[in-house]
Amino acid sequence: MYRQLTTLWVLLLIASSSWADAPLKVVTTIKPIHSILSGLLAGSTPPQLLVDGAQLPYHYRLSEPQKKSIQQADLIVWVGPELEKFMLEPLQQLNANTTVLTLLDNEEIKVLPSRWDESKRDPFFWLDSRNIIILTDELARVLMKVDPERKALYERNRHQLLLRLARLDRNLEYGYRGLKSGIGMAYYDTLQYFEQAYALKIRGVVTQSPTTPVSGLSLLQSHAKLASGDYSCLLTEQQSAMEQLPILTQGVQLNITPLDSFGTTLESGTDFYFELMKYNTSAIKQCLQFENSPISLPPDSDQAPLSSGIGGKFMLRDHHGKLITDQDLLGKFHLIYFGYTFCPDVCPTSLITLSSALNQIGELAEQVRPYFITVDPTRDTPEILNTYVTYFHPTLVGLTGTQAMVDRVAALYRIQYEKVEDPSRAADEYIIDHSSGLFLMAPDGKFITKFAHGIAPTEVATRLKAVLSQH
Repeated sequence: MYRQLTTLWVLLLIASSSWADAPLKVVTTIKPIHSILSGLLAGSTPPQLLVDGAQLPYHYRLSEPQKKSIQQADLIVWVGPELEKFMLEPLQQLNANTTVLTLLDNEEIKVLPSRWDESKRDPFFWLDSRNIIILTDELARVLMKVDPERKALYERNRHQLLLRLARLDRNLEYGYRGLKSGIGMAYYDTLQYFEQAYALKIRGVVTQSPTTPVSGLSLLQSHAKLASGDYSCLLTEQQSAMEQLPILTQGVQLNITPLDSFGTTLESGTDFYFELMKYNTSAIKQCLQFENSPISLPPDSDQAPLSSGIGGKFMLRDHHGKLITDQDLLGKFHLIYFGYTFCPDVCPTSLITLSSALNQIGELAEQVRPYFITVDPTRDTPEILNTYVTYFHPTLVGLTGTQAMVDRVAALYRIQYEKVEDPSRAADEYIIDHSSGLFLMAPDGKFITKFAHGIAPTEVATRLKAVLSQH
């Protein structure tokens, strides 16, 4: 009897160990998302990719083995119905234990409306590298939730991936000045995110996607634009049928260069996303005949601020929950203060100084918009900020986001902060040591000056008047 119980106990231990070591089954749809998941899952079972090789998602049909994999998956990550209609039916047949992440529904990612139908969403969000930085943070959070046993692995992989993405983002933002000049037209509408992120001027799109035929009117109008001589470039798409291309370009002299928004010519895997952005950036430069050379970044600068100056591209949410980017701040001078709502004295004092200075300059204050960016996004939700900002100047805007979003903007402004916990207090009663100071930025987003902590409101007002009177 004892031997039987011992045998049973050993079998249970083996089974328990087997269950604990069971691989997480992750399925995703397209290569760009698969690339980020591959990086996060490095060292464990890789994710399964559905639309691989030179295939496109528009008219994709799942194989029977793929349908089975979807049913057995622990986690499914897809873009959304605007791009992957082939997923709608299998997703409806899943059991309750499967976690499904629809990326176009994620509130942390910048999702733009379609330029063809405002009720639809533009699915090509991965062509803005800032979105992928945020996505990496979101996917890591989901992986740690569904598979807590491997939390340390996901944290380590997340850190390494974010370092690579930060350098890629710097290269795209500061390394290709030529992207801010030239005029091009796109055959398919895949570049809206890239246009906004990197100031690319695409003045015309022939049609939305391979699923929408080119109308006769659009074809004639697009041909007339190209024939005007104002355009130097037409961007097409790899693996996509473009039956009207000969008519569109008849009698027109310009560069025609294929983009590869889905990476159909690239091998899937962790490096895929970096190769994808490199390829498409080079294709655009070649098409628009750029002459500028990339700016060389200093070696081993991944730990450095994302800009050699102050400021740069970021994405946060205001105290109403609305998505705000650095572009939304342009057009007015802006005063930016970093702090947190649980700050006992320094932050309220600084915000009172800011408010008093704006009150002292009268109508000139209409040229300035003040912003309070939290360094404590865990506690400072939009709801908390919505109440907090009412205690100060009526135009003060509170900004928060995910930890990754806040880390990024803090690095752009060279803000240092550290969470300090007191063992004698509750876990949520920590304080944060942080850099203090008030940044004045120009309407074009360029850094003007930084007011030191402790400066008198009258001094801030005097210096503001001097700057504003010259504008």
